[in-house]
Amino acid sequence: MPKLLMVDGSSYLYRAFHALPDLRSADGLPTGAMHGMVSMLKKLRAEYAADYCACVFDAKGRTFRDDIYAEYKAQRAPMPDDLVRQIEPIHDLVRALGWPLLMHGGVEADDVIGTLARIAARSGVETVISTGDKDLAQLVGPHVTLINTMSNERLDPEGVKAKFGVPPERIVDYLTLMGDSVDNVPGVEKVGPKTAAKWIAEFGSLEGVMTHATEIKGVAGENLRRALAWLPTGRVLVTVKCDIEGLALEALKPAPVDHERLREMYARYGFRTWLRELEPGNAVGATLAAATAAPLQPERRELPGEQPKHYETIRTEPHLREWIARLEAADLAAVDTETTGLDPMRSRIVGVSFALEPYTGAYLPLAHAGPDAEGQLPLDFALGLLKPWLESPAHRKVGQNLKYDAHIFANHGIALAGISHDTLLQSYVMESHRSHDMDSLAARHLGRTTIKFEDVAGKGAGQIGFDQVAIEKAAEYSSEDAEVTLQLHQTLWPQVQADPKLRFIYELEVPVSRVLMKMERTGVLIDAGLLEKQGNELGVTMIELERQAYELAGQPFNLGSPKQIGEIFFERMKLPVIKKTPSGAPSTDEEVLQKLAEDYPLPKVLLEYRGISKLKSTYTDKLPRMVNLATGRVHTNYAQAVAVTGRLSSNDPNLQNIPIRTAAGRRIREAFIAPPGSVIMSADYSQIELRIMAHISKDPALLAAFAAGEDVHRATASEIFGAPRAEVNAEQRRYAKVINFGLIYGMSAFGLAANLGIERDAAKNYIDRYFDRFAGVKRYMDETRIAAKAQGYVETVFGRRLWLPEINSPNGPRRQGAERSAINAPMQGTAADLIKMSMIAVALRIDEDGLRSRLIMQVHDELVLEVPQEELELMRVLVPQLMGGVARLDVPLLAEVGSGANWDQAH
Repeated sequence: MPKLLMVDGSSYLYRAFHALPDLRSADGLPTGAMHGMVSMLKKLRAEYAADYCACVFDAKGRTFRDDIYAEYKAQRAPMPDDLVRQIEPIHDLVRALGWPLLMHGGVEADDVIGTLARIAARSGVETVISTGDKDLAQLVGPHVTLINTMSNERLDPEGVKAKFGVPPERIVDYLTLMGDSVDNVPGVEKVGPKTAAKWIAEFGSLEGVMTHATEIKGVAGENLRRALAWLPTGRVLVTVKCDIEGLALEALKPAPVDHERLREMYARYGFRTWLRELEPGNAVGATLAAATAAPLQPERRELPGEQPKHYETIRTEPHLREWIARLEAADLAAVDTETTGLDPMRSRIVGVSFALEPYTGAYLPLAHAGPDAEGQLPLDFALGLLKPWLESPAHRKVGQNLKYDAHIFANHGIALAGISHDTLLQSYVMESHRSHDMDSLAARHLGRTTIKFEDVAGKGAGQIGFDQVAIEKAAEYSSEDAEVTLQLHQTLWPQVQADPKLRFIYELEVPVSRVLMKMERTGVLIDAGLLEKQGNELGVTMIELERQAYELAGQPFNLGSPKQIGEIFFERMKLPVIKKTPSGAPSTDEEVLQKLAEDYPLPKVLLEYRGISKLKSTYTDKLPRMVNLATGRVHTNYAQAVAVTGRLSSNDPNLQNIPIRTAAGRRIREAFIAPPGSVIMSADYSQIELRIMAHISKDPALLAAFAAGEDVHRATASEIFGAPRAEVNAEQRRYAKVINFGLIYGMSAFGLAANLGIERDAAKNYIDRYFDRFAGVKRYMDETRIAAKAQGYVETVFGRRLWLPEINSPNGPRRQGAERSAINAPMQGTAADLIKMSMIAVALRIDEDGLRSRLIMQVHDELVLEVPQEELELMRVLVPQLMGGVARLDVPLLAEVGSGANWDQAH
């Protein structure tokens, strides 16, 4: 059948606006909704071939529904100004992309879509409607399908029945009973989806429900009977009008793409990837542009005329030696490994790929076990030939997350050297707030669609290991990985290199990656027996807390069930509702429990139970199972390209999240031990973020306090409370400490009041006094907010760029969160830079002096080392000296050390 493809533009406008971050063009124009609309339209064009198409928007002015019911949509907030500014550009973009654009006065977009769907059905044309609006489910039929590009949902008649509990022909009845709060259409009070579907199933239709209204008992029945007079009007309001005159399919033939207009608009709004697709001379871009000129043809991976690829499969010794000679002669080579899994300490090599130029690469299969496994070179023999090049520092290499590949080669006794560049890190220092996987980078920076892992190995329960993938298919996938990585480097590195600040940060991250690899391989020794004992003790504590909870609640219940907790809290015990979940139910999250625990014993017991349960499941039970049998240690992974602030992220297991404020949490650290003859040493920057605040703000009072080596919290308390420093009491110092750290994180008077348990006015008074005494801090905060709004990012002292996508968001809470981050990120990010500099300095000195001490963990502002007893006195002097000397700030950098048989004693 011929096909009609329609887009509910009005639905997608709002969804794109609210779903995407606050994107801006160079001149500050909001572009998030534009970006979302263009992405969606391009995706549809690639996936659906259609003979007719239309993008339908609401027209300005009143509709017939306003005449029927004056309160229709009366409660809707006006369209946000930042969305209003994008409407006309969106319309222009839609037309330039070749989509007919429709708006019809006196009706809504839904009515235009409904009418065209009916016309198409009568003409033997299949209709696909792209929308997120549930109202349009009433149009679904044998030849009308709804798709939702944001959720990848597809609704045919069976899909509608499965989702809503009623068939498409009963959706209007269903909507009438529920009403629509968004459009301010009343329904039957307190009737939701389940009740509406149940009534329709029982009585057949809205008319049947109304006829049997007297038979329906309880409050719901009373509400239904009160609504009977209204329901016919409500039904008219929720029914899509399908008989608009003046619409015809022939007007919906897609137009050619206006490339010149698109080029102009993409340049203006900063859509660089799409602009690159249109650049003359860009072979991939030119063919992509040519493909989009054809009316709605499905996208193909290999487009006609696309840059040809030349991938080789290395199966013989002469072929491998030929490639080794080319690698040794190259100035820079890309290398990538294919492995048996994702665990860097346990996975083994399946194959290795290389690239020396874009669109050209080679794959060396070594351990495939499929039906075409014959003809592979022996793994040990081939790696033996490659080992001199792989271990040569003189032969420069680039990769995507080479830390992982270095682990894999190490599993085969090869110490990968010559790591010069990493595209993961290049992307991270340029745009830390975005995704850094190779597929995303290729699409964003090269306009290339890459082969995905699922394309060759399948997905879900049917996914096979890479060693089972056919060699030729593996060769295409892996060779592409290597050559795309090389092309990404050629695109990203010049941009990083051109900016001295970004280059400094990048040239910090690359050696940090090498230090992290050694730390991860070293691992941490744990006392599994002690953890088992602690786990048993925590289990006994949980049983006792469970008993207390039952007693306080007056009945047994599931302590892990929010539903049961909610029933006990708010129905039986009538505790105050602090906040609600998105579905409208009273929340029982941790924030709510903490608030309720101030006045009620049961929430306090539940909080303690949750904390103990998390310690037991995450650490005492899990850590012993994560010991590597080959090394007898636990090996975490430090992800560099996750936190926008530059902080490292520890996972599998997460060693950075062990709580130290509770006795039970501190006891977990007792199980992190040193081997015989060694101790654990901890080196921690002292009050690092406050010192950075003093440096950045140049506040004279803060600078003076740190320069004199004073207790900065006592000095702050003295200024705020007007007391001599010697007379500041413990409570005043505690208040000052909360204020010092709170303001670093952008804490408001409301937050400070909650934290200190004081009135909001008193908290505001403290903040005002603080800013009176520390005017430099106030100036820094004000200037930082202004700069962040103007450029979309802030920077660390060393130039790390910390992006704030929501800094100009029309959404108040999001914008305020970004403003708080703008104040804190330079301090947290600078602290991250300093600890990374320290890791490099300490690791380098250990290697240069031939010491046996080893870095084993990094936790926020702390380095943890395993130190032989005979080196302890040296390291106690050397490490803080190195950490204090990695940079010169306007305040002294102070690192404090401790040591002991375990991590808790050292800290």
